[in-house]
Amino acid sequence: MSRVVITGGNGFIGSHITALFREKGVEIRAPNSRALDVGDLPALCAAFQGADVVIHNAALVKDWGSRERFFAVNVRGTENVLISCRENGVQHVILTGSCSVFGEEHQPTVKNEESARNSHYPYFMDRIFPSAMNHYRDSKREAVEVAIAFAETHKISLTVLHPVWVYGEREFSSGFHEYLKAAQSGIPAAMGSPRNLFHVIYAGDLAAAYYLAYRAMLAGKLSGIHEYLIGNPTPARMETLFRLFCAEAGLKKPRNLPKALMYPLAFTCELLATLTRRKTPLLLTRSRVNMFYDSIAYATDKAARELGFSALTPLEEGVARTVRWYRREGWL
Repeated sequence: MSRVVITGGNGFIGSHITALFREKGVEIRAPNSRALDVGDLPALCAAFQGADVVIHNAALVKDWGSRERFFAVNVRGTENVLISCRENGVQHVILTGSCSVFGEEHQPTVKNEESARNSHYPYFMDRIFPSAMNHYRDSKREAVEVAIAFAETHKISLTVLHPVWVYGEREFSSGFHEYLKAAQSGIPAAMGSPRNLFHVIYAGDLAAAYYLAYRAMLAGKLSGIHEYLIGNPTPARMETLFRLFCAEAGLKKPRNLPKALMYPLAFTCELLATLTRRKTPLLLTRSRVNMFYDSIAYATDKAARELGFSALTPLEEGVARTVRWYRREGWL
């Protein structure tokens, strides 16, 4: 076993990775995410001393905020992590990417790791009225490209894991908790469609992909640069997911509202919030509306072939675990 340092180890995905690695007996350090600033190069260099493997998971994951902030954390922060790895002689890096690197627009075909990195969603009037969700997507794409270029130059083994939408205990940013709170409030109708596909992965299964990548690195099977999309073998319909969440929580699922009604309202709300420089995210934005109606699906067979990865948690079980955690922690 080697010594592993993980950035963002106290966050949603990071906490699941940290728990699994420790369960497997791996010596892992997960500096407090609030204390370890990826913008602080000297602090990163100190944190990585003695590490053999670094898992860079820390990122700004939101759909609201300034472009400058997203790029400072996600791009320049990744650069700082890689520089710190080089300074400490760390030869193995696992980077958390995102399926959004390849685009999250409505797609008639399934995307894979060879697909173009079209992260920018062409929202209505996006050129003069940018979407903050695109700030996130574009910054993650650039972070991956920066990491690949750095690894090629400095001969570092880099594995990029691109998760699809993640759910599970401690999730508050994928939309499922917000949907349950809305259903709990008794609203009769909400955004949604019975037709669109939505690709998800349970956080515990995602953590297993990191462990498999780590083991493959140590065995010399992942030298060089590799990218993997990590998700369930097939996407589910979003309607199925929301029905499962509501049923497990004992709530009535709201009826679906048509996109034609929601999009103009969301556009107006987002524009006003942008003009007034609102600091907190809205419930209605162009990105949130489109996410409820677009089909989003990715091929995950490369990770199965090369890493031996398989998502073992059935949707019903993963949803049940998630809802039980919400209740236990007082979030429902």
